[in-house]
Amino acid sequence: RVFAILPEDMALDVINRMLRMEAVQKEVIERVEQTLRTEFMSNLSQTRRRDAHEVMAEIFNNFDRQTETRFITSLEEDNRESAERIKALMFTFDDLVKLDSASAQTLMRHVDKDKLGIALKSANEEVRGFFLGNMSSRAGKMLLDDMAALGPVRLRDVDEAQALLVNLAKDLAAKGEIMLTKNRADDELVY
Repeated sequence: RVFAILPEDMALDVINRMLRMEAVQKEVIERVEQTLRTEFMSNLSQTRRRDAHEVMAEIFNNFDRQTETRFITSLEEDNRESAERIKALMFTFDDLVKLDSASAQTLMRHVDKDKLGIALKSANEEVRGFFLGNMSSRAGKMLLDDMAALGPVRLRDVDEAQALLVNLAKDLAAKGEIMLTKNRADDELVY
Protein backbone atom coordinates (compact mmCIF):
# COMPACT_ATOMS: atom_id res chain seq x y z
CA ARG A 1 0.00 0.00 0.00
CA VAL A 2 2.81 2.40 0.83
CA PHE A 3 4.56 1.83 -2.51
CA ALA A 4 1.32 2.46 -4.37
CA ILE A 5 0.97 5.99 -2.95
CA LEU A 6 4.63 6.98 -3.29
CA PRO A 7 5.74 8.85 -6.41
CA GLU A 8 7.04 6.27 -8.88
CA ASP A 9 10.65 7.52 -8.84
CA MET A 10 10.78 7.48 -5.05
CA ALA A 11 9.17 4.04 -4.80
CA LEU A 12 11.58 2.59 -7.35
CA ASP A 13 14.49 4.15 -5.43
CA VAL A 14 13.22 2.56 -2.19
CA ILE A 15 12.88 -0.83 -3.93
CA ASN A 16 16.43 -0.63 -5.28
CA ARG A 17 17.81 0.46 -1.89
CA MET A 18 16.04 -2.42 -0.12
CA LEU A 19 17.53 -4.83 -2.66
CA ARG A 20 21.05 -3.47 -2.00
CA MET A 21 20.78 -3.38 1.79
CA GLU A 22 23.73 -4.93 3.55
CA ALA A 23 23.58 -7.11 6.62
CA VAL A 24 23.50 -5.33 9.97
CA GLN A 25 26.56 -5.70 12.22
CA LYS A 26 26.40 -8.75 14.45
CA GLU A 27 26.93 -6.74 17.67
CA VAL A 28 23.98 -4.47 16.89
CA ILE A 29 21.71 -7.44 16.17
CA GLU A 30 22.78 -9.15 19.39
CA ARG A 31 22.10 -6.02 21.45
CA VAL A 32 18.65 -5.55 19.88
CA GLU A 33 17.91 -9.25 20.26
CA GLN A 34 18.84 -9.23 23.94
CA THR A 35 16.65 -6.19 24.59
CA LEU A 36 13.67 -7.66 22.78
CA ARG A 37 14.10 -11.02 24.46
CA THR A 38 14.23 -9.38 27.87
CA GLU A 39 11.28 -7.10 27.20
CA PHE A 40 8.95 -9.07 24.97
CA MET A 41 9.88 -12.54 23.76
CA SER A 42 11.84 -15.60 24.74
CA ASN A 43 12.53 -17.07 21.31
CA LEU A 44 13.60 -14.19 19.05
CA SER A 45 16.88 -15.94 18.25
CA GLN A 46 15.00 -18.32 15.95
CA THR A 47 14.38 -15.57 13.41
CA ARG A 48 16.52 -15.37 10.29
CA ARG A 49 17.39 -12.61 7.84
CA ARG A 50 15.28 -12.89 4.72
CA ASP A 51 16.50 -12.31 1.21
CA ALA A 52 15.58 -8.82 0.00
CA HIS A 53 14.10 -10.30 -3.17
CA GLU A 54 11.78 -12.53 -1.10
CA VAL A 55 10.62 -9.51 0.87
CA MET A 56 10.01 -7.56 -2.35
CA ALA A 57 8.10 -10.47 -3.90
CA GLU A 58 5.85 -10.55 -0.84
CA ILE A 59 5.30 -6.79 -1.10
CA PHE A 60 4.59 -7.04 -4.84
CA ASN A 61 2.10 -9.87 -4.17
CA ASN A 62 0.05 -7.35 -2.19
CA PHE A 63 -0.04 -4.75 -4.97
CA ASP A 64 -3.05 -4.38 -7.21
CA ARG A 65 -2.40 -5.47 -10.78
CA GLN A 66 -1.75 -1.98 -12.17
CA THR A 67 0.69 -0.99 -9.43
CA GLU A 68 2.51 -4.31 -9.70
CA THR A 69 2.86 -3.95 -13.47
CA ARG A 70 4.04 -0.35 -13.17
CA PHE A 71 6.78 -1.18 -10.66
CA ILE A 72 7.90 -4.41 -12.33
CA THR A 73 8.19 -2.57 -15.66
CA SER A 74 10.19 0.26 -14.09
CA LEU A 75 12.39 -2.18 -12.20
CA GLU A 76 13.03 -4.19 -15.39
CA GLU A 77 14.32 -1.04 -17.07
CA ASP A 78 16.55 -0.22 -14.11
CA ASN A 79 17.53 -3.65 -12.74
CA ARG A 80 16.40 -6.54 -14.98
CA GLU A 81 18.07 -9.26 -12.90
CA SER A 82 16.31 -8.23 -9.68
CA ALA A 83 12.99 -7.85 -11.50
CA GLU A 84 13.30 -11.40 -12.85
CA ARG A 85 14.18 -12.79 -9.40
CA ILE A 86 11.20 -11.02 -7.84
CA LYS A 87 8.82 -12.30 -10.55
CA ALA A 88 10.12 -15.84 -10.03
CA LEU A 89 9.44 -15.60 -6.29
CA MET A 90 5.95 -14.12 -6.58
CA PHE A 91 2.92 -16.36 -6.21
CA THR A 92 0.12 -14.95 -8.33
CA PHE A 93 -3.49 -15.75 -9.12
CA ASP A 94 -2.40 -17.40 -12.38
CA ASP A 95 -0.13 -19.74 -10.36
CA LEU A 96 -3.23 -21.32 -8.81
CA VAL A 97 -3.54 -23.50 -11.96
CA LYS A 98 -0.46 -25.35 -10.67
CA LEU A 99 -2.44 -26.74 -7.72
CA ASP A 100 -3.23 -30.43 -7.82
CA SER A 101 -6.94 -31.31 -8.04
CA ALA A 102 -7.31 -32.11 -4.34
CA SER A 103 -5.72 -28.78 -3.36
CA ALA A 104 -7.88 -26.87 -5.84
CA GLN A 105 -11.03 -28.47 -4.46
CA THR A 106 -9.96 -27.73 -0.88
CA LEU A 107 -9.36 -24.09 -1.84
CA MET A 108 -12.78 -23.84 -3.50
CA ARG A 109 -14.50 -25.30 -0.43
CA HIS A 110 -13.04 -22.45 1.65
CA VAL A 111 -13.81 -19.57 -0.71
CA ASP A 112 -17.05 -17.62 -1.02
CA LYS A 113 -18.54 -18.55 -4.41
CA ASP A 114 -19.36 -14.89 -5.14
CA LYS A 115 -15.68 -13.99 -4.68
CA LEU A 116 -14.63 -16.86 -6.95
CA GLY A 117 -16.94 -15.58 -9.69
CA ILE A 118 -15.55 -12.06 -9.38
CA ALA A 119 -11.95 -13.36 -9.35
CA LEU A 120 -12.56 -15.38 -12.51
CA LYS A 121 -14.29 -12.48 -14.29
CA SER A 122 -11.05 -11.29 -15.95
CA ALA A 123 -9.13 -14.57 -15.73
CA ASN A 124 -7.65 -16.11 -18.85
CA GLU A 125 -9.17 -19.27 -20.34
CA GLU A 126 -6.56 -21.54 -18.74
CA VAL A 127 -7.34 -20.30 -15.22
CA ARG A 128 -11.08 -20.31 -15.79
CA GLY A 129 -10.92 -23.81 -17.27
CA PHE A 130 -8.82 -25.04 -14.35
CA PHE A 131 -11.38 -23.95 -11.76
CA LEU A 132 -14.36 -25.14 -13.79
CA GLY A 133 -12.60 -28.47 -14.39
CA ASN A 134 -12.34 -28.99 -10.65
CA MET A 135 -16.11 -28.57 -10.15
CA SER A 136 -19.06 -30.70 -11.04
CA SER A 137 -20.61 -29.69 -14.37
CA ARG A 138 -23.68 -28.41 -12.52
CA ALA A 139 -21.61 -26.26 -10.12
CA GLY A 140 -19.55 -24.99 -13.06
CA LYS A 141 -22.67 -24.00 -14.99
CA MET A 142 -24.06 -22.21 -11.93
CA LEU A 143 -20.77 -20.33 -11.50
CA LEU A 144 -20.77 -19.27 -15.17
CA ASP A 145 -24.39 -18.13 -14.86
CA ASP A 146 -23.53 -16.14 -11.72
CA MET A 147 -20.56 -14.56 -13.50
CA ALA A 148 -22.74 -13.56 -16.45
CA ALA A 149 -25.31 -12.08 -14.08
CA LEU A 150 -22.63 -9.93 -12.44
CA GLY A 151 -22.32 -7.72 -15.49
CA PRO A 152 -19.34 -5.34 -15.59
CA VAL A 153 -17.15 -5.50 -12.49
CA ARG A 154 -14.58 -2.91 -11.39
CA LEU A 155 -11.00 -4.04 -11.96
CA ARG A 156 -10.22 -3.14 -8.34
CA ASP A 157 -12.90 -5.61 -7.16
CA VAL A 158 -11.46 -8.33 -9.41
CA ASP A 159 -7.94 -7.65 -8.07
CA GLU A 160 -9.22 -7.82 -4.48
CA ALA A 161 -11.05 -11.11 -5.11
CA GLN A 162 -7.98 -12.61 -6.79
CA ALA A 163 -5.73 -11.44 -3.93
CA LEU A 164 -8.20 -13.00 -1.47
CA LEU A 165 -7.90 -16.37 -3.26
CA VAL A 166 -4.09 -16.18 -3.36
CA ASN A 167 -3.91 -15.27 0.34
CA LEU A 168 -6.38 -18.02 1.22
CA ALA A 169 -4.25 -20.51 -0.73
CA LYS A 170 -1.15 -19.35 1.16
CA ASP A 171 -2.97 -19.68 4.50
CA LEU A 172 -4.21 -23.18 3.65
CA ALA A 173 -0.69 -24.16 2.55
CA ALA A 174 0.75 -22.83 5.81
CA LYS A 175 -1.74 -25.05 7.69
CA GLY A 176 -0.72 -28.03 5.53
CA GLU A 177 -4.18 -28.39 3.97
CA ILE A 178 -2.99 -27.79 0.39
CA MET A 179 0.33 -27.82 -1.48
CA LEU A 180 1.52 -24.76 -3.40
CA THR A 181 4.08 -25.15 -6.15
CA LYS A 182 5.59 -22.62 -8.52
CA ASN A 183 6.48 -25.29 -11.09
CA ARG A 184 4.67 -28.61 -11.17
CA ALA A 185 7.44 -30.32 -13.15
CA ASP A 186 9.87 -29.85 -10.27
CA ASP A 187 7.39 -31.03 -7.66
CA GLU A 188 5.91 -34.22 -9.07
CA LEU A 189 4.21 -36.46 -6.56
CA VAL A 190 4.48 -40.24 -6.45
CA TYR A 191 1.41 -42.12 -5.21
